Amino acid sequence: MEKSRITSVTFVTMLLFIILAACKLAQPVLEPVIFAVFIIAIAWPLQKAMQEKVGKAIALSVTVVTTAAAILALFTLIAWGGREVVEWVRQNLDRIQETVMTSTSWLEEHDIFVITLIAEHFNTASLIRLLHIVAVRVNTILAFAVIVLVYVILGLAETEAVQARITSLENQETSRRLLEGGRKIGEKFRTYMFVRTIASIATGLAVWGFVQFMELEMAGAWGVLAFALNFLPYIGSLLITALLPLFAFVQFGSFETPLFVFLGVLVIRFIIGGYLEPVFSGSALSISPPIVLFSIVLWTFLWGALGAFLGVPLSIATLTILEQFPSTRWVAAILSGERPGAWPRQSA
Repeated sequence: MEKSRITSVTFVTMLLFIILAACKLAQPVLEPVIFAVFIIAIAWPLQKAMQEKVGKAIALSVTVVTTAAAILALFTLIAWGGREVVEWVRQNLDRIQETVMTSTSWLEEHDIFVITLIAEHFNTASLIRLLHIVAVRVNTILAFAVIVLVYVILGLAETEAVQARITSLENQETSRRLLEGGRKIGEKFRTYMFVRTIASIATGLAVWGFVQFMELEMAGAWGVLAFALNFLPYIGSLLITALLPLFAFVQFGSFETPLFVFLGVLVIRFIIGGYLEPVFSGSALSISPPIVLFSIVLWTFLWGALGAFLGVPLSIATLTILEQFPSTRWVAAILSGERPGAWPRQSA
């Protein structure tokens, strides 16, 4: 019995590594599909409610336009905030250079030549390479958006047909579990996005108010960036936490203000992201905080920035499906954020 159990664990571990390796290799193919499925799960109730009144074609069109407008608005906010920051840097190059020279003088007295290191690694050639990479990334994002849009249109049009095919499976118990799992995944995705949107709005307003209070420049831009980047769990807030003190140091030229700014952003992040957000979501997502962090790190490694966004939804979907089948329910019970005894004991 013990040998059989060890063999099963070894097989599952090897299978998991094979799946993750396949996800890494097939990133260009899987990313738009997974992202489109995520959008479909969130947008489907809107189309379902509308098509009963205005027909499927109009409901599909309105749903796609509404979803595309929401995503475009988010990226527009990020682009505006980023442009404001870049413009501020351009207008304050002399101040930045003076601050860098002042702050590195002590290091150079101890034979740490920061300016020399920067000059060696950041020159005209490196800047040209960076601009080329940015241009390629922009083209890639545009192509990715078009592919996702096509998948979303096709997926929303076929959702009812897929549900009907699952319902017609010979094994009615499996059919019921799959449909129930899909329904719960959709509900949890919508809960996740609702809570994250509310938390992002609160974070943006709090950062804007704090920046205003500290009399830092670009309060509006920092508030918008804090709102938009908060949709990237941990990574977005980490960027704001790192950048704001640096800009405060350039503006005021002292170490006290950047330290206070750093602590203030940490407090905002702790109150909203560490306390209020988990309270609002409660046990609805059924996923423990360590698994959330691990999912973000893992999928960021595999798929980059989009992986950071999709890491939590992928984990939510996986645990929800595992929850539906008695043979794998114990895995979901261990990895979920629910209290012991909350899971029903069912026989296969």
